[in-house]
Amino acid sequence: MPRPRKRRILTREPRPAIYKPAGVPLDGLRRVTLLHEELEALRLADLEGMRQADAAEHMGVSRSTFQRIVCRARRQVALALIEGHALQIEGGTFEVSPPRPRGRRRRR
Repeated sequence: MPRPRKRRILTREPRPAIYKPAGVPLDGLRRVTLLHEELEALRLADLEGMRQADAAEHMGVSRSTFQRIVCRARRQVALALIEGHALQIEGGTFEVSPPRPRGRRRRR
């Protein structure tokens, strides 16, 4: 039996969304799913410009796991854009937690 999947940490409450090519009815499009943790990985790596080690710590996963998440996310987005599919953002294994302070805290 496989090990249970570790929950990824997201900093904001996710909202399901669908992005599709303009002028094409959604009924006629194939849907490509992007998990909420994959969207968070894209945000941290590409929008915020964080290093993989820092972003992985932020999400509560190892660096190699973060690398796999962001690699799959980029592939899904590229597939949707190039093939003209709808990009559906939903699902995943995560918990929402406010951002943790960076650096060491002083003890008093």
